[in-house]
Amino acid sequence: RVTLIDKRNHHLFQPLLYQVATAGLSPAEIAAPIRTLLSRYKNISVLQAEVQSIDTDSCSLKTDHDTIEYDYLILACGASHSYFGNEHWEPFAPGLKTIEQATEIRRRVLSAFEQAERSQDREDLKRNLTFVIVGAGPTGVELAGAISEMSRYTLAREFTSIDPSLTRVILIEAGSRILPMFSDAQSAIAMRDLEKIGVQVWTSSMVSRIDEDGVEIGDERVQAATVVWAAGVKAAALNDGIDAHKDRQGRVVVQDDLSLESA
Repeated sequence: RVTLIDKRNHHLFQPLLYQVATAGLSPAEIAAPIRTLLSRYKNISVLQAEVQSIDTDSCSLKTDHDTIEYDYLILACGASHSYFGNEHWEPFAPGLKTIEQATEIRRRVLSAFEQAERSQDREDLKRNLTFVIVGAGPTGVELAGAISEMSRYTLAREFTSIDPSLTRVILIEAGSRILPMFSDAQSAIAMRDLEKIGVQVWTSSMVSRIDEDGVEIGDERVQAATVVWAAGVKAAALNDGIDAHKDRQGRVVVQDDLSLESA
């Protein structure tokens, strides 16, 4: 008998969130109802609830609905964004982990072009046509490329007062190269591909401030109407209440079979 608990009622294919954020896909194309996916398995019960705490001694967990006992517990809570102590940046630079965040980024991106279309001021025009993505992992790289391609090939045919091909897309990475989890050769290929479609890649660049008008990288200021955060992740908050060894990002350290050392 299996009970699946999730605070949402849909399963999300996160790798394609950037496509929703850039109007390439609709949310329904990457999200499916959990109950529909599991309806043919009669031994699975689905419960929409949020787990509040876990008691490994009594083998039970407390949700906002009820207390549930278990024989075996699998935690697959994912991760959330880490602003490295600068959570006040989030309103100005949303992350990309949920459908809601993807549609908000899409709204900001498309609204920036609309604002640029009616802008009478050159500086305001430049600000609205500047998009900054912080973090050059897979999400940041995909998003930067998609925004650049969209502005040059899709929106270029739809606006009359501006030239969307003049859009400035800046990808900022604190490390020495993009896609640091891949090989040097793969990183170099991705770098060339981004530059071919007009993305400016700034490596070894640390963001020091983000506000409603743009970002600061050291002493340099970039005026941008749209900033997206893709720079770091942290473990789910639920891990905090588990009595187990954790790494610097709050992730629970497990054995080869994914069980706790104390289990």
